[in-house]
Amino acid sequence: MTEIPDDVREFATRLFDMARTGDDALIEYLDNGVSPDLANQDGNTLLMLAAYAGHNGIVQALVERGADVDKQNNRGQTPLAGAVFKKYDEVVDTLVAAGADPQAGAPSAVETARLFQMHDALVRLGATE
Repeated sequence: MTEIPDDVREFATRLFDMARTGDDALIEYLDNGVSPDLANQDGNTLLMLAAYAGHNGIVQALVERGADVDKQNNRGQTPLAGAVFKKYDEVVDTLVAAGADPQAGAPSAVETARLFQMHDALVRLGATE
């Protein structure tokens, strides 16, 4: 496996931090060629990190730039399931509107909502109890 140069690693770390913190500067990097599906060593994409942190503006920007809304991390988790778990309704709505599959991943967004008895989330996901 090829060693990643330190400057590239530091740049990628900054990008992932921007997704986690909701820094709008990330959008400019996306518009200048950074892949909206960039993933870290755990398979967490920029979208996964932004969704799990509840940054709907960044989630929307990533979706608009072609991010894979169903891309699973190395643990089989999806951005939608993460947003459901964290109770970020606006992010859930954005991902569902973008076509995210509520049944994708393990546990899926629907399974997560059922496990934690989140009736409102099940409605948002279009799932029955």
